[in-house]
Amino acid sequence: MSEAWHTELRRERTRFLETVSELTDDEFDHAPTLCADWAPRDVLAHLIGLDAMASHYLRPSALSLNRGNARMVAHGRTLSREQLTSLGWKAATAPSAQARATAWLLTGDAAMHHQDVLRGLGRNREIPEAVARALFREGVIWSWPFGRKLTRYRVIPTTPGGRPRGRGRLVHGTTEALSLWLAGRESVAAELTFE
Repeated sequence: MSEAWHTELRRERTRFLETVSELTDDEFDHAPTLCADWAPRDVLAHLIGLDAMASHYLRPSALSLNRGNARMVAHGRTLSREQLTSLGWKAATAPSAQARATAWLLTGDAAMHHQDVLRGLGRNREIPEAVARALFREGVIWSWPFGRKLTRYRVIPTTPGGRPRGRGRLVHGTTEALSLWLAGRESVAAELTFE
């Protein structure tokens, strides 16, 4: 995988860690996110778990994304904030070989979950264009399990990072909002324009 994606993965994970490091203990442990039933600490545990994704997703007892994700979150809940954050910084600054091999994909995942946490807290940020592209790709990938939206809608991004995709009813919105909506975050639908 290209060094550019390795760099972008490290940058986006670092941005995410900077965000969660600023949270109060209560926010870290209990604030809502756009990921149902996950607090920011759980999102962090998931991002850390992706550095060893094979061990979470490919076990005979966890041959599903939901079970693999649940294992990551359950393990994260056994750790203190300091332990979890320390592991997060390690994953941000020195991603595993597995993570580096799929950096183009994991950058979008990190960006998606960063937005999940920020939006759950009612915050926002300026999204770099390379990250917006990764975020949009992530939304397109996850649009299939979350309702096959691109078979029913043609999404038209109004900000840099995405390009029109799909067929059917036109939907206009920011690249970020479209990405989140495609990936099943229905709460952002109010930000979109449906024709």
